[in-house]
Amino acid sequence: MKVTLATDGGQAAAIRLGAPPKVVNTDTLPANAAAELSQLVAAAVAAPEERRPGRAPDAMSYTITVEDGDRSTVLTQSDAAMSPEFADLLSWLEKHLAQR
Repeated sequence: MKVTLATDGGQAAAIRLGAPPKVVNTDTLPANAAAELSQLVAAAVAAPEERRPGRAPDAMSYTITVEDGDRSTVLTQSDAAMSPEFADLLSWLEKHLAQR
């Protein structure tokens, strides 16, 4: 399974303009990390999207694309409206990607 994280917006958007998405491939992870990522992805996919009224002009938006075999799932949420499950997956990805 390949998981791609792309970010957009926020106060520092101009700094990241054109930055490529970051990718995690379960084939390159230790078995326990790959299993944890798979569980987080499943929970985020199953969770309903958070819907909050109002606008947040400086909010970051996050797109997580999950490619598993011939199936592709795209999850998009923002700082202004994010499910707890999406937040858990995002946090795991950001932590893992920062360690590389």
